[in-house]
Amino acid sequence: MSSVCTGVILAGGENTRFDGHHKALMRIGDERILDRIFAVMSVVFDDLILVTNTPERYLDYDATIVTDILKSRSALTGIHTGLFYARSDYAFFTAGDTPFLKEAMIRAVVNGISPGIDIVMPETGKGREPLCAVYSRNCLETARHSVENGRFKIMRAFRKKNLKVISEKASRTADPHLLSFFNVNTPADLQRAEYLARENEMS
Repeated sequence: MSSVCTGVILAGGENTRFDGHHKALMRIGDERILDRIFAVMSVVFDDLILVTNTPERYLDYDATIVTDILKSRSALTGIHTGLFYARSDYAFFTAGDTPFLKEAMIRAVVNGISPGIDIVMPETGKGREPLCAVYSRNCLETARHSVENGRFKIMRAFRKKNLKVISEKASRTADPHLLSFFNVNTPADLQRAEYLARENEMS
């Protein structure tokens, strides 16, 4: 699988809701969020890329550490950068604030890769999950063009690309509670993550 697809972690957010502290390096229990992500991603992928604009904070991680090529700060900018540096035709992307990303979910998405498909993405009743998805290198120039023209919405940028959707039913087979899609965006989310981690350890 690693020869087909590169794993990319986006850790370039500005973290404004956490007074500038990097969400990826915050702890849930005894582990940093990024440690949890790496533990899962490193099982699936030999080639890992970490996209961050503060590379000095992540030097102890066994990954290719890169910074955004384009100046605008957005998740789409990170996707462009990850695809640019990927050594395979496809890259799986996750955000650096997803503490409960499941190996089975990654594999469900990556297994959706097939000829002619540009993007493989889960979809639930709440919408699509563009940062738990696979993008082909065919998306690289589209991402660049969109960012350079000030269009940062991922789904809008790739609306003309061939998309394969992973249904909610299939996603729940891999991750029954869909916790792979849980992001720590606020201090309240961090508290919720602590609760979920404790609950999981006790179950």
